[in-house]
Amino acid sequence: MYAKQLYVLDGMRKIQYIITMTKEHFIQSRADLETYITLTNEEKIWFDSLKGDSLPLRITHYFASLIDPFDLLDPIRRQVVPSYKELQSHGQESEDPLCELEHSQTPRLIHRYSNRVALLVSDHCATYCRHCFRRRFTAKKDAIISWDELEVVGEYLEKNQHIKEMLLTGGDPLMVNDDRLLSIITSIRKRRSDIVLRLCTRVLATYPARITQHLIDMLKNFSTAPIYVMSQFNHPRELTKESIQAISFFVENGFPVMNQTVLLKGVNDDVDTLEELMNALVMIKVKPYYLFQGDMVEGTSHLRLPLLDAMEIEKALRMRLSGLAMPTVAVDLPFGGGKVPLSGTYYKGQKNEKTHIYMNLYGKEIEYIDP
Repeated sequence: MYAKQLYVLDGMRKIQYIITMTKEHFIQSRADLETYITLTNEEKIWFDSLKGDSLPLRITHYFASLIDPFDLLDPIRRQVVPSYKELQSHGQESEDPLCELEHSQTPRLIHRYSNRVALLVSDHCATYCRHCFRRRFTAKKDAIISWDELEVVGEYLEKNQHIKEMLLTGGDPLMVNDDRLLSIITSIRKRRSDIVLRLCTRVLATYPARITQHLIDMLKNFSTAPIYVMSQFNHPRELTKESIQAISFFVENGFPVMNQTVLLKGVNDDVDTLEELMNALVMIKVKPYYLFQGDMVEGTSHLRLPLLDAMEIEKALRMRLSGLAMPTVAVDLPFGGGKVPLSGTYYKGQKNEKTHIYMNLYGKEIEYIDP
């Protein structure tokens, strides 16, 4: 038995927190991965060329079990098995495409939009998705937010009453154990009992066993303002009996669940797949919230669609889905340009074959260059 040990520094004291996950839950090496699949040449090159600053390999055995080992183009595989293409950088890609560092009040508190903030609770996830937009932060220190940092965050919330929502994110906040998560939310709600929390997590898809009645009972104690669960399901095959059971823990106990899907080349870039996913989500009481064009993160161009292809998918989905099942299709513009609808009034057309022009929320023209 192996326990994942997380350390945070609180003044002069070092406190150890344990997440009850055994080593057997994770695939973290080439040898482990090859017990599931035979690597392609593109995948082997990533391991052979691995750099210290690369997003590491981590997949739960549960999520790996969803991969069809005989399908080299399997959509689950493409999301989590690294390729040498991640070692390449193109055009506008950067390690911080949303300019979160520029808007950080502390290393873990991001204030990009006036009425909401994001708190990076932990820097690790159950599974590291290869399209991760926060590679600059994820899996760097294997740490969670400290008591001292929480105090600073609380003071900031008290001083800025116009902030109405906080995203608990990371990494994944549900990689923190229940007791520590209890203390984090308690600290926030003591300062601002009225703040709406968004619990942003991928474990519903990648490690549904994390969702327990104990976790739900703990969260139900915080009733002064809502807690919304923000999931990420990218393909219908991720909606297994285990993940549906995990979702039901939340929805049957009064926690709304909303889903954010990332549009990924070779994963869900066809209308049939997305139609099936969105309708399946609605059937299990999950609202499809956003369908995001992939962010301009270094090493992810092979997973991003050309904008015109994405727009065609959006148009086709609108013809097939109800208003309830149709997500908002959006793009986060490069250089911290902000989130806008993919098409419509913010899209101003093409400068050339690959360069598109958007007007952001502040009236600034921003170029978006296809991979």
